[in-house]
Amino acid sequence: MLLLRSLVFQVYFFASVAIASMSIFLMWPFPFAVRSAIARHWSKSMLWVGRIVCGLDYVIEGRENIPTEPSVIMIKHTTVFETYTQLAIFPPQTWVVKRELLWIPLFGWGLAAMRPIAINRSAGRYAVIQVIAQGRARLARGIWITIFPEGTRVPAGQTKKFGASGAALAREVGCLIVPVAHNAGDLWPRRGLIKKPGLIRFCIGPPVDPAGRPAKETNRIVQDWIETKMCEISVGYGAPSE
Repeated sequence: MLLLRSLVFQVYFFASVAIASMSIFLMWPFPFAVRSAIARHWSKSMLWVGRIVCGLDYVIEGRENIPTEPSVIMIKHTTVFETYTQLAIFPPQTWVVKRELLWIPLFGWGLAAMRPIAINRSAGRYAVIQVIAQGRARLARGIWITIFPEGTRVPAGQTKKFGASGAALAREVGCLIVPVAHNAGDLWPRRGLIKKPGLIRFCIGPPVDPAGRPAKETNRIVQDWIETKMCEISVGYGAPSE
């Protein structure tokens, strides 16, 4: 039954991504807020279907930590869950992504319409310069920037070195960094099909001000908070919320 439920969810995921991506692409001539609203509606549908079909309940902790001004969001990346959940939680946003994602039919078209910062991950310092330049323009328009600082999905319980672009962008622009931890990887293993029922805690930490600090020091502060919180919330998980 667990396998069947997971398969049903996966079918919905692929079908809904195709529909949402095409809808967003067709809205390209319209304001960004219109495309963002479609993405937010899709993310809420994913959360609802995940809860009903797979028992993936969730709770959002730390909403009071979300700044009022556009900021950089740094999220622990272990599953697909956080990639859509943040759309429903934070103000209109775009992402720093690897450019190859734009080449995927349908999905890549919709992603491109959301004005991501598509980088060549092997470009080194040039990629950081690109993130700063394009991120500054997005933030000036009120669009938040989401970054998965480890650059790829990491198995639950593991961590990787944070890239410098997010911290460098926040310092150059003078905005805050919002750290996010979650235990979705305990229920939805990296590259795994089976989704175990349980409670996912999506935790938003206190904003970090990068002013006056090197990017490495800012990354250390953000990573320390995320990994400490990951350890705290990954020691078992509670019953679904009411």
